Amino acid sequence: MSQPSPSPFVASQLAAALPQSGVAWLDAARRENLDAFVAAGLPDARTEAWKYTALRALAQRSYAAGDAQARAVDPAALALPGVAGPRLVFVNGVYRADLSRADALPAGVSLQPLARALRTEAEPLRFALARRYREDGDAFARLNAALAADGAVLRVAPGAAPAQPVHLVFVGAPAEGDVAWHVRNVVELGEGAALTLVEHHLASGAQAHFATLAADFVLRDGARLRQLTVQDAAEGATLVRHTGLQLGARAAARLHVLELGGSLVRHDLRALLAGDGARLDTRGVFALRGRQHADTQMAIRHQARGTASDSVWRGVADQRARGVFRGAIVVAPGADGSDAALSNKNLLLSAQAEIDTKPELEIYADEVKAAHGATVGQLDERALFYLRSRGIPQAQARAMLTVAFCEAVLADLDLPALREHLAALLAARLPGGAA
Repeated sequence: MSQPSPSPFVASQLAAALPQSGVAWLDAARRENLDAFVAAGLPDARTEAWKYTALRALAQRSYAAGDAQARAVDPAALALPGVAGPRLVFVNGVYRADLSRADALPAGVSLQPLARALRTEAEPLRFALARRYREDGDAFARLNAALAADGAVLRVAPGAAPAQPVHLVFVGAPAEGDVAWHVRNVVELGEGAALTLVEHHLASGAQAHFATLAADFVLRDGARLRQLTVQDAAEGATLVRHTGLQLGARAAARLHVLELGGSLVRHDLRALLAGDGARLDTRGVFALRGRQHADTQMAIRHQARGTASDSVWRGVADQRARGVFRGAIVVAPGADGSDAALSNKNLLLSAQAEIDTKPELEIYADEVKAAHGATVGQLDERALFYLRSRGIPQAQARAMLTVAFCEAVLADLDLPALREHLAALLAARLPGGAA
């Protein structure tokens, strides 16, 4: 029996040249992941992880493989308040040394493009780059593992704690046509190390590119990570991210995620609390309008004793936008004394908007404290009435309540100048904002 022809999307990705590193194990892993991607194709609604995100329109699109041109980008657009440390910039997936700051690094910090690291020290990257993705919904992780030729490799030495955040910037720039690009980040914090990392997605003009970004984080015992992700991609862009975290004993990570831009955006966040006493805190919000679609899939596994996680996520959808959130927590056998909490609250600002939320909790250990909950609703009419009774017009009152609802996820971001900037950016994207 003949095999069905691949979709235009799959065919366009097959047209891309498989990166050749000259490293046998890496080239084999890339080929195996590409073969697995082609064999499985794009997931559909029968795949539980993609139940609420249809890919029919994407399947019919074709993208050029990469972008060889050095696109013009305004350096001022890359700046964020309070973020003045080392920086790597990628434009349409291509590393740009002219826009980066990676020459004078703080003591204990190593930061370089992945392509350069593969030429000089490929073996330490084997754990991250030789991975085979086997779950039904991992199509884009496989595609990234096969085609990502560059990205960032960031290492912090044991005990090191750079004062300034490290800034990774991914810019979508207009090209002659729609472009597909793929980047991969590898981040390792040594024992007792501390790092603040800012992942920044933005557009330098209107375009409808397709991009994937995969990131692997390893936090050794006692390491501390603060990460902020600001996703402000172009209105027509498709962006799929896959983030994996592994936390050792007493390691702690605090993540803040803002999903603002893009036409179709997906983020798979998977965390393994592997060492006793590890802790993960996540804070996230999506603010959608028009026909935007954002899908966040979060899976946290408590594997060791005395681990803790606390997740607070908010969502707002206006007009015909659709948001999806799945938060799954598993407390594995032997993870006694773990503490897990998940809260997901959402606002619908239009009768045509939709938000689907699915909290999940599985407990297989003893002496566990766990709680989860999710809500989807409208603005509080009593609060609206209170504001209007004090002379505030209805549109302004609705905007004030919506902004306050979303800004709750930024309250514990201890970078004041950046927090104020992000609050303004968020407010501008909500009804009544300036954008």
